[in-house]
Amino acid sequence: MATQVMHMKSTIQQHSSIEVSSSQTCVSQSKIVEEEVVSRKSSATVESFSMMTRSFEIPPGESYPEFVEKPRPLTAPEGDKAIFRAKIKGNPTPKVTWKRESGIPIKEGSKMFFDSINKEYVLKLESLGSEDADNYKCVVSNTHADAIYTVSLIVTESQEKLDFKKMLKKRGPPPPKKAVKKVVDEKEMLEILSKVPKKDFEKVCMEYGFTDFRGLLKKLKEMKKKVEVEAVKILKPLEDVAAKVDSTAVFDAILELKDPNTKMTWLKGDEPLRSQYSLGKYDMKQMGTKYMLYITNVNEKDLGTYKLSVADKILSAVLKVIDEPLSFLAELKPLKVTERQTAVFEIRLSKKVPNFTWKFNGKELKRDDKYEIISSDDGLTHTLKIKDVRPSDIGEISVEAGDLVQKAPLIIERIPIKFISNLKNVRVKEKGKACLECELTSKDVTLKWLKNGAVIQKSNKYSMNHEGKRAELIIDDAELTDSGEYTVIAMQDNDPKEYYSTANVTVEERFATVKSGMSDVQAPTGDPAELCVVLNDEKVEGVWLKDGKEITDMRGIQIVKQGAVHKLIIDKMGEKFEGKYTFRAKGAESEATIAIADPPVIDESVLEMLAAHPVTVKAGHTASIKIPFKAKPMPKVSWFKDGIEVTEEQKIAMEKANDYALLTISNCVREDSGNIMLKLKSDCGSAVANLFLNVLDKPKPPQGKVEFLERTGKCIKMKWKAPKDNGGKQVTHFIIERKMVGKKSWIKVGEVEGKHTIFATDKVEEGRAYQFRILAVNSEGLSEPLETEEVFAGEPIEPPGLATQPQVTDVTKEAITITWNPPATDGGSPVQGYIVERRKKGSNLWVPVTKDPVKDTKFKVDGLLEDTEYEFRVTAVNRAGPGQPSIPSSSVAAKDPIKPPGLVKGLHVIDSCNSSISLAWEEPDQGDLPSGYILEMRAEDTKEWTKCTKIPISGTIYTVGGLQERQKYFFRIRAVNEGGVGEPVELEEGVFAMPPPAPPKFDLSARLKNHMVVRAGTALCIPAFFSGSPPPSVTWQKDGVPTKGRESITKSKHHSQFLIHSTKRFDSGLYQILLRNDYGEAHYDIHVRVADFPRPPTNLQLVEEVPNTVTLKWDHTPDVMDDGHAHYVILKRDASTATWFTAAEKVYSNKYTVTGLLPGRKYFFRVIARNDIGDSDPLDSKDAWHINKDKERFNFKMKEYHEKDWRHAAHFITPLKNHAVCRGHDCTMSCAYIGNPRPTVTLYKGNVNITAHSKFWYNSTSGVCTLMIPTVTSKDSGDYTIAIENELGQEKCSCTLTVYDKDDKSLLDTVTESFQKSKHIMNI
Repeated sequence: MATQVMHMKSTIQQHSSIEVSSSQTCVSQSKIVEEEVVSRKSSATVESFSMMTRSFEIPPGESYPEFVEKPRPLTAPEGDKAIFRAKIKGNPTPKVTWKRESGIPIKEGSKMFFDSINKEYVLKLESLGSEDADNYKCVVSNTHADAIYTVSLIVTESQEKLDFKKMLKKRGPPPPKKAVKKVVDEKEMLEILSKVPKKDFEKVCMEYGFTDFRGLLKKLKEMKKKVEVEAVKILKPLEDVAAKVDSTAVFDAILELKDPNTKMTWLKGDEPLRSQYSLGKYDMKQMGTKYMLYITNVNEKDLGTYKLSVADKILSAVLKVIDEPLSFLAELKPLKVTERQTAVFEIRLSKKVPNFTWKFNGKELKRDDKYEIISSDDGLTHTLKIKDVRPSDIGEISVEAGDLVQKAPLIIERIPIKFISNLKNVRVKEKGKACLECELTSKDVTLKWLKNGAVIQKSNKYSMNHEGKRAELIIDDAELTDSGEYTVIAMQDNDPKEYYSTANVTVEERFATVKSGMSDVQAPTGDPAELCVVLNDEKVEGVWLKDGKEITDMRGIQIVKQGAVHKLIIDKMGEKFEGKYTFRAKGAESEATIAIADPPVIDESVLEMLAAHPVTVKAGHTASIKIPFKAKPMPKVSWFKDGIEVTEEQKIAMEKANDYALLTISNCVREDSGNIMLKLKSDCGSAVANLFLNVLDKPKPPQGKVEFLERTGKCIKMKWKAPKDNGGKQVTHFIIERKMVGKKSWIKVGEVEGKHTIFATDKVEEGRAYQFRILAVNSEGLSEPLETEEVFAGEPIEPPGLATQPQVTDVTKEAITITWNPPATDGGSPVQGYIVERRKKGSNLWVPVTKDPVKDTKFKVDGLLEDTEYEFRVTAVNRAGPGQPSIPSSSVAAKDPIKPPGLVKGLHVIDSCNSSISLAWEEPDQGDLPSGYILEMRAEDTKEWTKCTKIPISGTIYTVGGLQERQKYFFRIRAVNEGGVGEPVELEEGVFAMPPPAPPKFDLSARLKNHMVVRAGTALCIPAFFSGSPPPSVTWQKDGVPTKGRESITKSKHHSQFLIHSTKRFDSGLYQILLRNDYGEAHYDIHVRVADFPRPPTNLQLVEEVPNTVTLKWDHTPDVMDDGHAHYVILKRDASTATWFTAAEKVYSNKYTVTGLLPGRKYFFRVIARNDIGDSDPLDSKDAWHINKDKERFNFKMKEYHEKDWRHAAHFITPLKNHAVCRGHDCTMSCAYIGNPRPTVTLYKGNVNITAHSKFWYNSTSGVCTLMIPTVTSKDSGDYTIAIENELGQEKCSCTLTVYDKDDKSLLDTVTESFQKSKHIMNI
């Protein structure tokens, strides 16, 4: 069946590798899916998994870390966000970290957190840029293994690139001519012309007999303008697709939409597809004008017709499914594995099958702790892991898929026995149990135990257990004679060597101590109670005592001993069991108390009585509230009033006894009324009693302000409100009393009933002022009175108002003349005169200057003291009496008058800015000395002068602030003293509020750079600070041309900023900021280079210029000339492997010769451009390069052969070097050696042999020995030695490993300095 070519090409590559060493097995799988999408760095999505194990055996209940839900590769546009999610499991609980594969830290602002609702670990990246494109690792670690899942993040450009060639349409041939019909209707003719090509317009018009060709053409254009633009334009329709089973099928169409919000619907047949309910089966995507439908895991049910409905158009295409025959893509190969390692078998099928099985010796295998069966996501790759292989696992492994079968043997190599943990010295008490145990690397061993060299046989005293890898010897009821040296000997089949481990057993005399003592116990009556004491020795007996006497009466009591635990149990708690209990043993004693604990209870009848009958008491009396209860132990007693806890004070007393609680409130007042609650609480429970306390008292005063309904010369009528609180009894009546204003005695004028609040009286005199008060009365007495304000009967006569402030008109040393104006209001009666008073400044004593009121509004006050300051005030008097005194006059000294100052001299401007102007002047020559100056100003557009200060200016310099920028102002000034104000002096010309003119100037103190290097995709920000008056205009240029389009420019008077949010390579160049004003101009140049991943080189050619070598030539990438750090890296790959090896680094020319090639091999070559940012896409050779094995015929004469002795002693050619490693990192140390015969290698830490230690990874190949210590800790610090030995000699070399913390800078500096002195290069 033919396969339709799809526009999205995808390539799936699968790689698997297995590494087996003496210490661990590391299996990694990776899956790479590449798609053609617009990307900054790479167009491939990556998804891979790897695991590094640390434990050979996992304790029961624990497990390796696993991914329940794996993170997925993401593709997102720039500026968008990316979210990786992962669900994990494992025991112990794994720790989750996120990393970038490139080693670059995850950018700031990213969020890594645990979603407690969905139980997911989340990595969230905001505002994506091209620099975020990378492979991201999710590392899940616990004590048994590290699981690593790697996925890719692809960041695409925001604009879609279209293939315009595919969008072009091929026009069809012109339609055949139809029979011409004569038409006379112009509208019908226009419809015909709209359907024919423009070049045939004139011809068609002639055929139909229309000669006004130009007129018709004009009307046709107008008609076409009115035609609505087509809503959907199909640039590429849907096409039929063929897909293999379990693959992904993609339908795509390219459409131009008039309205981007046009509704689109994908259908299968006539049924709409809903991606949100398809569980990932269907995915609808849009890239620009390209609309795509993804169908995953294709099967036969997906056959059919798929449609895309857009507006009024429907596009359709057919999906065909291709099913290939089943076959094995590779053979199952024999596998040889060292004992206790993990055996891994893997096979790949041509298609997914439902009935795939693994078998061992013909028996089907199921997934369990021994066997791990894994299938890839696509169901094609199947992996079997056999953990902890043993000799019993030797056999035949087979796979069955459908009718196909493959088989391969599994071979196991045995390893020597080693003690993982040796016997340890034991100290045990007499009559106790001694246990000697050890752990071996194998469980298939034979054991023999010895004491002081003599073989021990199994007996009642000695128990010998051997389970799995652990072996133990148990000595029961140890005696002093059991002390000695014990040895265990381990042997295995086909191994004559015996393995020993020895330890000493010491038996000591037994003394008991309390390991866990007794605690006091409280229990309700009738419930059981228990005391428990734990000794450190279960062999010790004890005795129980109550109140100092041994317990002999066991009725209701049980005494139990369970090993070292001793218990005393009381079946039903009662008063006879209360007391102090003691447990005594040899050398040990513990005491505790047992008591009854019953919850507090209040009788129901008491509660009902309290709720039905409130407690009533008269004010001033004492209220006693006594409530009985039952409780043991004594509960905490709390009283509450209206929800607030009551505390003991002078009038409140609280008393409690074993069976009641008493609350006493003395001298009760009305405010003590309210809800009273008693709360009893203990550790056993709580109880509550509620009641109401009602205190009877006289009522509160009536509420007012009193409202006067009538005020005449014959009657006054008033109204008020009833009291807020009637004192607990009904108000019987109100008493109304009256007094005249100015008198103290109150007279009763009447009473009204309690239900009425209105009263009227006619016992008044017109013009008189009265005051009334109202009292409420109940059975307990009179309330406080409610007093009214003063009220007049008819119109009142009031004292006159305030006279104006006295003004001083004449001053001498003997007399002062003052004048004033009458008050504005006379109070209803004419002013009869004025009382004139004086006082000395600073005094509070006012003295009248005359006995009788002054009739005039001017008065000369004499009899004054010279040089003394005085103040004066005036009070108006009418028939109602004197009014209020006037405002005192300004203080004035009794002395002869002072002359006003003359004209101010030399008013001029000394400085100015945008908001202020500074002026200066000199004192006047004429008149008396001024005490200050009054400075006034006005704007150019106003004529009104305003004072610059509220008080006179004391100095001769002043700065006027708060001015409008570039506004013109005029100023004038007057001197002032006690004698008066001088004449004003005006500034000759107006002054502008602006700084002195100045040309533009850059502020270089703000660290303005002249060279900048930024990474592509990051922001370019150039700030500039400057000065100038007036503020200069700012222009930004790039390479001499004003910038426009992508940048954001902010400007102010003294600052400007140039910002490009996401830079691109073409943003490199010379940027210039130009300042200009009326007084000059200035500019500053900034050289900007945008660094990006280099573009790849092109046109790779391979030439053999020298035999057995190959010379590579290529065209330079444009970035080598622009970037001085850019260079090339040359890689080569043997055609038989998939691994690339570096042939050369830092190549700066476009030519390089590769040597060291083997004749007869095929090689591929790759050239990569590299700079400080990273690597370009690779440039690979298209064909393999092959060096022929040329065989030449030649004649030679052989010389006599003398055999040479090639043997030599073992010798180091490159010794170990010292290392300093940060805690938590890996450390790798290497050395090189020679020797013939091949030397044996032994590793030591200090004096301990670590060659076979599982903590360290060791490899020795081709004369290079490498020791790797994963995740170093402080315990790994020390000296390490490698010893090599053959039959001709031996040699050792050593180094020191220092492990430091990140914050330990002093240690790092010391180590680094010592390394530099020794010229060692250290990589940390």
